[in-house]
Amino acid sequence: MLISVVIAAIAAALVFWLWYPGDYRLLSGGRELFFLVTSVDVALGPVLTFVVFNLKKGWAHVRRDLLVIGVVQTTALVYGLHTVYVVRPIATIFEVDRFRVIAAVDVELTELPLARPEYRELPLTGPWLLGTRAPATGQERSDALSKGLRGVDPAQRPTFWQPYAMSMNDVVSRSRPIRALLERYPAHAGEFTKALRSMKADETTTRFLPLMARGDWVCVIDANGTMLGNLQADGFF
Repeated sequence: MLISVVIAAIAAALVFWLWYPGDYRLLSGGRELFFLVTSVDVALGPVLTFVVFNLKKGWAHVRRDLLVIGVVQTTALVYGLHTVYVVRPIATIFEVDRFRVIAAVDVELTELPLARPEYRELPLTGPWLLGTRAPATGQERSDALSKGLRGVDPAQRPTFWQPYAMSMNDVVSRSRPIRALLERYPAHAGEFTKALRSMKADETTTRFLPLMARGDWVCVIDANGTMLGNLQADGFF
């Protein structure tokens, strides 16, 4: 049990410090995935050990049983962490009039060589904050429309990724005053106000945009488009 707990703690550091930092453990479901993986793994070793352990078998037999249990437990952990890894968030991306959290599995990997040099390898140490550019030519617009109809949007296509600073003017112009959110959800106004204070947000100038993630969220930005944080609310209204 102690060995399993230590391994789970190491896995937690990997998941929550690198792959799903901060709000991403909620935005991308990292917390639920991690607890599912580790609860199975932590339970698997001690339970199987309890079932098979019997000193009457002799130490050679017991060691062989424990080795098999260790292999089973390690295999389960590696498989679980691999699943958490492939669905990890790699970016929050502004797209037209909203933000989206994009997972590694959502990215059109064939377009990575066409992306800006700094975006040709997906991050391993936490998600990027990016914008998307508009299609540059008629052919590119036609291709974007065609792929969009098949469910592949610009935020999933590395060829359209650009530094967030290049999209900040569009972010501000598309955003709405935070006051509209507070008025929309008066029952949560106190909770939102407290969260805004923790972000050091000025309610008179702070704005928001919907965030497509796991559940209903909005991105909170300042008057210049700088990202301040997230609130759990449906911003599509």
